[in-house]
Amino acid sequence: MIDVLGADVLGLELWQVVLVLLAGFWAGTINSVIGSGTLVTFPTLVAVGFPPVTAQISNAIGLVAAGFSGVFGYRRELKESGAVLPVLTVASLLGGVLGAFLLILLPAEVFGVAAPVLIVVALAFVVLQPRLQAWVRRRSAAREDGVVDVPARPSRPVSPVLWVLVFLAGVYGGYFVAAQGVLLMGILGVFLVGGTLVHANAIKTWLSLAVNLVAATSYLLFAFDRIDWTAVLLIAASSMVGGLVGARIGRRISPTVLRIVIVVVGLAGLVSMVLRLVDGG
Repeated sequence: MIDVLGADVLGLELWQVVLVLLAGFWAGTINSVIGSGTLVTFPTLVAVGFPPVTAQISNAIGLVAAGFSGVFGYRRELKESGAVLPVLTVASLLGGVLGAFLLILLPAEVFGVAAPVLIVVALAFVVLQPRLQAWVRRRSAAREDGVVDVPARPSRPVSPVLWVLVFLAGVYGGYFVAAQGVLLMGILGVFLVGGTLVHANAIKTWLSLAVNLVAATSYLLFAFDRIDWTAVLLIAASSMVGGLVGARIGRRISPTVLRIVIVVVGLAGLVSMVLRLVDGG
């Protein structure tokens, strides 16, 4: 049995391939329900032996394909959000480019130190997500009850505060990816003028994809040698299947259970990275 698990598959041992496939599948399922699937795939890639920067870059590219289905599902809401979408997309793209280049240009040791801190931040977003969503829902309900008179669709002006915060979320997403959707929902829920939660979620999905695309393009152009295409293939294939399955059965799974899995896997990855830092690896 041990010999079988140690068999070479695509340059990895079989047990490593199985873990990465399971992580990608689970991430795709999670993303269709609550998001933050990167907090499963990234720590798993690190745990099976990929260097942190290689894991981050390969993971970001692998998860791009799964992002298109979410955008397609929100095409009506995105069309209704046309008044603000171009301005916010520019902010996300600029932030994503800056974040991606920070990852590419800074020494790998910097990311090795920053990643554990960012994992803690991202896990905090995931844990606090239910409270954040409840607060945003209450604010949205107050609007609909006429307490605050706002348009039915997202509308201009886009405040400088909203633009800067979306830009900073793009920097975060281009550098680390994980939980940027949760961060964007909090920003849009507070500062977006008009629209409903569905519109905010649609805009969040679009902006997250924009950041992931520009980051992936930057990696392809300027960090091609740091991409592990085996990891990209495994994550892309399994996350797309997971997304399809999650769309069908995801709502039957308790978001609390999914959130617990994210936290457990994220903490395991955090321990792995801290041990690597302590060992000097």
